[in-house]
Amino acid sequence: MPVANVDLIDGDLRYYSYNPASKDQLDQISELISANLSEPYSIYVYWYFFHQWPQYCFLVSEKSSEKILGVIICKVGPHRDVRMRGYIGMLVIEPEYRGRGIAKKLVKLSIEKMMEWDHVDEIMLETETSNAAALQLYELFGFLRTKRMHRYYLNGSDAYRLILPVLDRLATRIGFLDRIVDVPAGVV
Repeated sequence: MPVANVDLIDGDLRYYSYNPASKDQLDQISELISANLSEPYSIYVYWYFFHQWPQYCFLVSEKSSEKILGVIICKVGPHRDVRMRGYIGMLVIEPEYRGRGIAKKLVKLSIEKMMEWDHVDEIMLETETSNAAALQLYELFGFLRTKRMHRYYLNGSDAYRLILPVLDRLATRIGFLDRIVDVPAGVV
């Protein structure tokens, strides 16, 4: 795949690709995630994502600043040799910038680039069952709850696995959670 980069201006904000050569960006991302996510991550987690899929890490800052206000970290790879799966690993926005549509823009950008660059069949993520804002955001894009994982996080919280079926045929699964579905007799 050719080197893929994003650099977009939206109002007073700049959305752009992570620069693997920038120690400052790595430090800022690490601090932002440590301060705002309940799950602790080591430097090895960042290296895993940043060195294999740097094109799927998108940052946001004010046009006139290098201070990172938000980040989304993703990856793409084959799933069970059957389909190409995108994965959203982390999404964080500085608290004072929340409610401005930044997370929505980062998720949209990630979905679009995974589809464009790697032709994903589906996109998956996990989020805490108690994180109503995250659930609302992802379900707005069409993500479906597929599994509840008990005590998934180190803090003891449960998680939902959510999947966005990009191919129409993948949306026909029966096992989505919190949905009432009329299933014809003999199908199950």
